[in-house]
Amino acid sequence: MDRKIIATSSAPAAIGTYSQAVQAGTTIYLSGQIGLDPVSMQMVDGIDAQVVRVFENLKAVAEAAGATLNDAVKVNIYLTDLANFGKVNETMARYLREPYPARAAVGVKELPRGALVEADAVLVLG
Repeated sequence: MDRKIIATSSAPAAIGTYSQAVQAGTTIYLSGQIGLDPVSMQMVDGIDAQVVRVFENLKAVAEAAGATLNDAVKVNIYLTDLANFGKVNETMARYLREPYPARAAVGVKELPRGALVEADAVLVLG
């Protein structure tokens, strides 16, 4: 199976040994995104701004792959405080339309760079 690496300057550059996304056949695996501004590579302030930035980053990578977030079949959300889950739901509803993808939301002790939220996704084209 052919693999295609997806990269865009509209989302933060990878800060480790991974790609922003990998396409295998009609499936696109988006790496986790945190609230980094893609230009400054600095974390945006506060949970509200971070949640929006996470979905903007995921959207940019999806678009670089020729897809949209509405192609998502699975989204994973990681939160350092599950009390912020409602904020994620509100924001997610602005980026995805029904029928919504499958989703997991997990409380974690910490995330890279002190992020408050991270999300990744699996998209399927066609």
